[in-house]
Amino acid sequence: MKLNSNNVVAVLCAALCGTTVAAMTLVAVPAFAQPAEDEIEVEGPEIEVDTTEDAPPADDGTATDGLEATPIDLPDAETSGSADRKPTYKVSWSDIVVVPRKAFLKRKRLELQPFFGSTVNDNMITHRALGGQLAYYLSETLAIGAEGQYMLDSFREPFDLVARQARRLPTVNQYKWSAMFNMQYVPVYGKFALLNKRIITWEAYFTGGAGVTNTEVIPRDTRFDPFSNYRITFHAGASMRFFISKFLTVNVGVRDYIFSDKFEPENRSETMLPSAHEAKHIASSALINNVMFQIGIGFWLPPTFEYTTFR
Repeated sequence: MKLNSNNVVAVLCAALCGTTVAAMTLVAVPAFAQPAEDEIEVEGPEIEVDTTEDAPPADDGTATDGLEATPIDLPDAETSGSADRKPTYKVSWSDIVVVPRKAFLKRKRLELQPFFGSTVNDNMITHRALGGQLAYYLSETLAIGAEGQYMLDSFREPFDLVARQARRLPTVNQYKWSAMFNMQYVPVYGKFALLNKRIITWEAYFTGGAGVTNTEVIPRDTRFDPFSNYRITFHAGASMRFFISKFLTVNVGVRDYIFSDKFEPENRSETMLPSAHEAKHIASSALINNVMFQIGIGFWLPPTFEYTTFR
């Protein structure tokens, strides 16, 4: 058989096609034999996943007031294969406080408060008071107590101006002392940040009660004797208390002492009503509002307190 150029080309093309088909067959067989990715099975020990790791632990009643973190020991870097891992801390669910407790408790505690006061609504005479107050708290919002104060008076500038213009001294009384029984009610409680450094707890409370006030007439004529009055007094006020520590507070407030006082008669002279007893018998009366600003320091007994309710 003669081989010409056309026959040679045909033979080479046939051989090349056969080789290509065989190669494609060898490559395709392993590809179809490989299982799907989601059906791969790995031989070896089964791995159990602990699903209780994220569940909150049971409360064993040993919760403390603050958050306490317990370090968990990790295996060495050589055995774990992670040399850069840092120790982690596990916090108990029972240690997480959603609503913090009050910073100060008053129930069954006694407050001893010395205070200083001054009249703010009398332009003739000013009374400055040194006093003290006792308050026993039946609950966190209600207290009963007593107070007493001794007052010193001083004339103001209008007293002399009126005397010079009218050629007659004004009719005024001085207050000597007062003693009161009172009750306190605390409806407002809050806190604020002081210069972003410290949290100051405060509360507002109302005070009301009754007692007695001793007043004395200041005679317009120094030759006459003064006379005293013992007047039933009612008082009401509002105050604020700032908690400094567990046994120390600072109190500021305003109180209105209301009573009916007797004043020297206008027609008192040497010939008419010379004695103090006779002058008091026909003395005129007027309703008095003695509004005083007070500031004091409260000392609490016992000096510490303990929480008796659950957190």
